[in-house]
Amino acid sequence: MPIRPRSVPVLAGAAVLCLALVPSAWGRPGPVPKPAEGTASTLCAPAGTLRGAGGQRAAVSLCASGGARGLSVSAPATCTTGSRAAVRHACLTSGTWTARRDGATAASGTLPGADATYPGPGTYEITATVHARSEPGGVDLRGTVRATLRLSAPRPAPTHRVEVDRRVLRPDTVTTLTYTVHRDSDAGDGSARFGLIGEEGSGVELATDDARCVNPLVGRHPSTDRLKHSLDCAFTDLQPGRPATVRVRVALKAACSTVVSKLGYWMPRGQEVFTGGMLVGPTVGCDRS
Repeated sequence: MPIRPRSVPVLAGAAVLCLALVPSAWGRPGPVPKPAEGTASTLCAPAGTLRGAGGQRAAVSLCASGGARGLSVSAPATCTTGSRAAVRHACLTSGTWTARRDGATAASGTLPGADATYPGPGTYEITATVHARSEPGGVDLRGTVRATLRLSAPRPAPTHRVEVDRRVLRPDTVTTLTYTVHRDSDAGDGSARFGLIGEEGSGVELATDDARCVNPLVGRHPSTDRLKHSLDCAFTDLQPGRPATVRVRVALKAACSTVVSKLGYWMPRGQEVFTGGMLVGPTVGCDRS
């Protein structure tokens, strides 16, 4: 039985195509009634069928949802064995996915997961490299599936942002970077965790005189070893109109290293488990010339 697109408000419309394992074609978006506002939603559509030499099959769908927690993609599947009297088995899926919009890569991540910033509404061509397996049943298949989904959830307004005063480092130098962390929303509170990390093994060292920051502790007790290529800063007084500023010294050896940044923050939802968000901050690159 074909799987029909399923929509609740945030996402609106999709169309897809069931396809064989290797050659794949794109489905065309089809009309879907406009969803009501104010409720959560996930959009699913058939994406392809993986086939094995012994009659094993995995009918894979791609599901997507977008919003404040990011763009989430999963690949539920039904595994079957036997050519005449097919037997269905529970199917586990894993892998990676890439979403393209207007021909350009808009987001990517692992299956399943909400590990990408939601780029906003639009028609997305989603390609997933899927490993489908069942136990019992003996289905163990890998392949590529595709679907076209039209998402209508608005891109959430940013609540926090991170700025840095320069974007380039050079080998054999010590550079001071000034990071400014802003909270622009009245929602949430002043707590946030700001992290910086260079490339492990490159010899880069991150340091600061700011008492809110430490090099993370690693190893089992009583180890006192700390990661010199990483910093972890804890803020408790972020307010709209009152950003936090951190000055970090980055010492590079002969090898180049980029420095990436991330910000974790709280949003108000009482005692719910998932009450925060993660923002990818600026990446400071390295110039070997």
